[in-house]
Amino acid sequence: MKKETILVTGGARGGKSAFAERFAERSGTGGFYIAAAVRVDEEMERRIERHRQRRSGSVFEWKTIEEPRLLPRRVAELARAARDLPPDRRILLIDCLTIWLTNLLLPLENDPGAEDRCLAETDALIEALRDFPGLALLVTNEVGFGIVPDTPLGRLFRDAAGRMNQRIAAAADRVFLVVAGIPVEMKSRAFLL
Repeated sequence: MKKETILVTGGARGGKSAFAERFAERSGTGGFYIAAAVRVDEEMERRIERHRQRRSGSVFEWKTIEEPRLLPRRVAELARAARDLPPDRRILLIDCLTIWLTNLLLPLENDPGAEDRCLAETDALIEALRDFPGLALLVTNEVGFGIVPDTPLGRLFRDAAGRMNQRIAAAADRVFLVVAGIPVEMKSRAFLL
């Protein structure tokens, strides 16, 4: 399996996670699934369970790791561990970067350097991904297509998510936009000046 980083983006409930999971399953026999979600209420618990059930129905062997905040460190650890695995098991799926960003941002709500700190974590994640010896799939959300949020925290999140996605997309080998369950590869179609 060749080393590759793929970003999967789109709107909420558009089929991003299912697409990324299918892509992983067609690329090998097993890998790591980093879940960034935190069980904060019953609704989030149901979402986590739906994702878990979908993965459990697969012949692909997922090793699920819950990591809400220390993503760069965890990816670096998995990169080292993956070197000892057969190539068809060197697969990493991170779901989802915008939830990870939320986990980073909430404690920094009143910090004027919050966005810069989150972007530094994004850069650290990109560095860790460079060392991953196989296929890395990252799921994120496009949150800037809607209305302008009416709270400072909402605007900070929207802006930080947009900048995070740009940085990850620039570092990725491929970028897929998933809309209504239909994935379209975007990076090869980019118009560069």
